[in-house]
Amino acid sequence: MKYGYARVSTAHQDLGSQLQALEKEGCTKVYSEKFTGTNADRPQFVKLLSILKEGDTLVVTKLDRFARTALSGTELIKDLLKKGVKVHVLNMGLVEDTPTGRLILNVMSSFAEFERDMIVERTQEGKANARRDPNFKEGRPRKYGKKQIEHALHLLKSHSYKRVEEVTGISKSTLIRAKKGSV
Repeated sequence: MKYGYARVSTAHQDLGSQLQALEKEGCTKVYSEKFTGTNADRPQFVKLLSILKEGDTLVVTKLDRFARTALSGTELIKDLLKKGVKVHVLNMGLVEDTPTGRLILNVMSSFAEFERDMIVERTQEGKANARRDPNFKEGRPRKYGKKQIEHALHLLKSHSYKRVEEVTGISKSTLIRAKKGSV
């Protein structure tokens, strides 16, 4: 049986292109999840690994979809090959249990790990540069300004939370935090 696995790292990313590629490849069953690759305990992936048996094929769009380090990817694929499971990485081909196949796997795994490390490094550099700006504030920008919050708190003196929320659009939980002074 041909199984597919698709993964994105964050909830706001889209699995669509991976799912289409796996469907086009003829996968009978596709497991997918929105889970960081650095976490080894990915529920759908663990479930998929537990059902793979000799003669099955595991299809992924890219090597980094199921392993973040060269070592973990290589070990995982070696284990699957020992079980008689074929591994097909769409952007590099079928991984074979031959000296050449293992070489290609090691090189590709190393590149995937390098690419991820470079992304992390660039992200950290960007954050460090941003922190040098005295006006920089970590985290998501505030949705409501000081005047809007003050207006809503003033309305609370004569109206219910529900009514103030309807008028201002500011949620009850935000208003409660503002009253406590943590907004």
